[in-house]
Amino acid sequence: MSNRDEDLVGRARGEITAMAKQGMGHPSTKPVLIGAGIGAVAGALLPVITLPAGLAIGAGIAFWQRIKR
Repeated sequence: MSNRDEDLVGRARGEITAMAKQGMGHPSTKPVLIGAGIGAVAGALLPVITLPAGLAIGAGIAFWQRIKR
């Protein structure tokens, strides 16, 4: 694993830990939950994606946007 990959994994781990500890007070929690909601709606509307898959994909995309910097 390269240093860049290790840094990304470390940031993701730190962000998830901080979100779990701070809950809705953490600045990343609301955007990730909104992304999950948008993904869930897309999963409900699109026949090729299930609701849980849409939820996970939406949350994942929103989370990625927060940590990729």
